[in-house]
Amino acid sequence: KDRIRGIISFFGGVLLVMIRWPIIGMICQLYGLVYLFGQFFPIAAQSMQDTPIIGDILRMPAIANFFASFGGGNTRRAPV
Repeated sequence: KDRIRGIISFFGGVLLVMIRWPIIGMICQLYGLVYLFGQFFPIAAQSMQDTPIIGDILRMPAIANFFASFGGGNTRRAPV
């Protein structure tokens, strides 16, 4: 129930792409993906910080702050 907005947005975007509104449909799909998996992106960024080249980029203060605030609050649980 707590992810119904993301599910509707994603599949609504698929429907919009199929009825030939690709730009608006892809924006809806992107919103749905971010809403559904937004809590996972900081977890993935944290695990990638140990890799040699990507880790240096992800440890930059601006990028680290972006991923820290990317998933929204702790109001939703992570999908993993």
